[in-house]
Amino acid sequence: MRKTRRDFLKTGSAVIAAIAFPFSLTKNFQGFTVMAYNRIFDVIIIGGSYSGLAAAMSLGRAVRNVLVIDSGLPCNRQTPHSHNFLTQDGRTPKQISTLAKEQVAQYPTVKFHNGLATSGRKIETGFEITTKTGDTFAAKKLLFATGLKDIMPEIPGFAECWGISIIHCPYCHGYEVRNEKTGIFGNGDAGFHHAQLISHWTKDLMIFTNGKPTFTTEQLAKIEKNNINIIEMEVKQIEHEKGQITNVVLKDGSKISLKAMYTRPKFIQHSDIPAALGCEMTEHGLLTVDAFQRTSMPGVYASGDNCAMRIVSVAVATGTMAGAAINNDMIAEEF
Repeated sequence: MRKTRRDFLKTGSAVIAAIAFPFSLTKNFQGFTVMAYNRIFDVIIIGGSYSGLAAAMSLGRAVRNVLVIDSGLPCNRQTPHSHNFLTQDGRTPKQISTLAKEQVAQYPTVKFHNGLATSGRKIETGFEITTKTGDTFAAKKLLFATGLKDIMPEIPGFAECWGISIIHCPYCHGYEVRNEKTGIFGNGDAGFHHAQLISHWTKDLMIFTNGKPTFTTEQLAKIEKNNINIIEMEVKQIEHEKGQITNVVLKDGSKISLKAMYTRPKFIQHSDIPAALGCEMTEHGLLTVDAFQRTSMPGVYASGDNCAMRIVSVAVATGTMAGAAINNDMIAEEF
């Protein structure tokens, strides 16, 4: 059908709208779909904390069109300070991530979308991601920098202290509570290893097994040799002041004062999309990746806590590696 001048003006308006409002809702103008203009990217990164931002910077510097989808709820949001990260030691996680996002945003090919990615599927040209609000985006490659979700024991006060005085990593937090009265909340092999490790930072140490101990005879002998007390009685409550432990309250009402407690809580993947896409997991519940952060699903990558050691510097390093690897793989495919 012959197009009139008015038709072309409508079409022009559609293109202008797509440029000015790249994330507007789908609207058809004489057969043209505006939303498609800027809903397709080279790479979608799900997760916009340290690892996702590091990958976005690598890809932005490689002039790749990137979308970072982030819900704004990092697992370390309660943590007052971040340590063992060169140039950033002692800063809050929020300060570090805010500065990182400001720097990444300087690269014009990197875009951000505030939302929670809820589903994904393989399509002919790559992958499609849908958010909780129904927004849909597509890309040739996916990177999951989604982290983990910790499952806290159902003990009042425990979750409120998590990341503040109930901690998991001595390399991140151990220096600040060295030589202090410290507890280990754990049992069996995991509890023994944690006690063994933390004994380097403090000798004033006890293990809360929250029930009957399951240590081996050899482990019990080493625990006794190092004068580490085992508290079998179940923990009833954690008393605290704004996340700082004051007392561990036992089932019989007795209290034990502590400065800090280490634990390794159970966790699950923060996003279930990788598993739904067919990405393999390790026996410990982490995403399986190779040396270049590739998962078992071609075109899907992972970086940060969901597949590696939980420490900021490692999250950044794996994100940088993932960004470079994705770009390199795309170059190889396009060349």
